[in-house]
Amino acid sequence: MNDFRLVHQDPAPEWYGRLRAQTDDLSPADWLTGQGAGQGAFGTVAGVAAPGFAAYARILHPARLGERPVRWSTVAAAHGTRVTPVIRWHEVIEADEEYVNRSDLGLPGVWDEHAAGGPTPPDVAQALLPVLARHTGTPEQCWFGLWAGYGRWDWDRFPTFETPGRDEVLLTGRLADAASPVSLDEFAELPDLWWPQDRAWCLGGDVDLVSTYIGGSPELIADLLATADLEAHPVQPDDLVG
Repeated sequence: MNDFRLVHQDPAPEWYGRLRAQTDDLSPADWLTGQGAGQGAFGTVAGVAAPGFAAYARILHPARLGERPVRWSTVAAAHGTRVTPVIRWHEVIEADEEYVNRSDLGLPGVWDEHAAGGPTPPDVAQALLPVLARHTGTPEQCWFGLWAGYGRWDWDRFPTFETPGRDEVLLTGRLADAASPVSLDEFAELPDLWWPQDRAWCLGGDVDLVSTYIGGSPELIADLLATADLEAHPVQPDDLVG
């Protein structure tokens, strides 16, 4: 829920990048809200990326060294740990979860910025787009959910739909435009949820996560795991997220 509203917010735009906010009909999201396929348990893969898919993948958001992305596997090797499909970022760097955001936990020459928290980072999104496009028949008609608590915009004039723990504004547009909100503001958050009209897959992220989760066909998940620009792992729908 949007319980921590900023004191000063600009009215939210009807166009979020090249994605248009829905002002009335939220029925395309019914399948995510318990009126269709139902919802997965809070804090699980299916709770983030929707239940009912044959396979799921976890896409790890990279850490950084300066402007360069750094894989979790590189960080883990330097720390003497090992990346597993369900490992948490603080476990990779052997830090107490309570202090994981301290700025002095970097490792010189390996990483100096934590794995990116929040929904899918733009560089990860760009690597995902061609893969996801290959596995839907409706890339020109997609739907997106954006948490109403993000950023400097006040979304109160738009209706929202509920997912576990969040109120989401419904956006619509082409899959190719999923990362376009950064054209509006370089610090804009990308949507938490993406799905095509044919519901061939669903992508989910969250402000509290450093990973993106995707449910879809086994062929899609195999394609994601084979994509060189992504650090991806297969996961189960009831796995805990991180």
